[in-house]
Parts: sequence; C-alpha cells; structure tokens
Amino acid sequence: MLTAAGCSTGADAVAQGGTFDFVAPGGQTDIFYDPPQTRGTIGALSGPDLMTDQPVSLSDYGGKVVVINLWGQWCAPCRSEADDLERAYTATAGLGVAFLGINVRDPQRDKAQDFVVDNAVTYPSLYDPPMRTLLALGGSYPTSVIPSTLVLDRHHRVAAVFLRALLTEDLQPVIERVAAESGDPT
Repeated sequence: MLTAAGCSTGADAVAQGGTFDFVAPGGQTDIFYDPPQTRGTIGALSGPDLMTDQPVSLSDYGGKVVVINLWGQWCAPCRSEADDLERAYTATAGLGVAFLGINVRDPQRDKAQDFVVDNAVTYPSLYDPPMRTLLALGGSYPTSVIPSTLVLDRHHRVAAVFLRALLTEDLQPVIERVAAESGDPT
C-alpha cells in the first residue's frame, strides 16, 4: 500500500465483474473500495527484481495484504515519498503486509538501483522500464500517474488506489484497516 503532488494526473477506478478496471477521470486522487465484496482483482503481475534480476510475482505473496507502488528515480514526488513508504512498510510488516514497488521508465537500471540504495528502500521492486507489468492493472490504468499506489487485500483485490505521493500518515491507517479485515473472500 504505497503514494503531495504527482508527476501527472489520472483517472479513478471501479471494480467490474470481479476484475479491476479504471473509468473516466472524476478528479479523485484517493479511491477506496468497500465493502470488500465489491472489490476486483488485478491480473497476474510478475517481473524481474530490480536488484537481483530474479523473478518476483504477486502470487509469491499469497494471503498477504500487498501495497504496490509505481515509481521512477526521475520523479521528484517519488523521491519525497520514499521515506514515508519505508516507514509504513516497517510499521505494518508484522501484520501480514508486503510491499512491492514497480520501477517504470528508468532505462538505466543502475540509476534505479542507486535510488533504492540511497533511500534505504528494503522492500523489493520490479524493474519494468517499458511498463509491461502494468497490463495486470487493466488496459485503462492511468500509467502517466507516477507515483501511484494500490493497496490489495489478502485476496489481492484492490482495496484502495492513491494517484498521488503519500505520507506515512496517509497510507499506514489504510493498510492497518485492510489488514484487520476478515479473511473471508465474500
């Protein structure tokens, strides 16, 4: 569950027929999906780890709340939110929560790796300069919105979307609320 300004603007989203799809812009930057039964799932998400090049998949985090953060080292709001995301990650790790970054539009891998090291980011990130992994988020996901963060519940249904940079106090309560939900998929 990774987010105060963004590098661009985007659209809001809805769950339709069990899958997650974005719809036309509504001006919202914080979008919540409740009750849980109304949430849609994203597609299969996987790619190479930024630091190790080993494959990483959303399915590696079965039963966990997963925070997905889209970022780039070139993005000033991404740089400003890095410490806040790391604090939220550390504070919620014991609640069955995982974070997964997706580095986008960084053709020089070493610059993205330097960002991770310089900002002491300890959770994994996928390396995806052409943004192919974002197909898992649906064809109309606003890929121009960087940073953006999705919070997935334990069934990997989208519980929240933030189309902006986040502070710890914005994100952590949402993660804690989703982590406290019943594990019942209905």
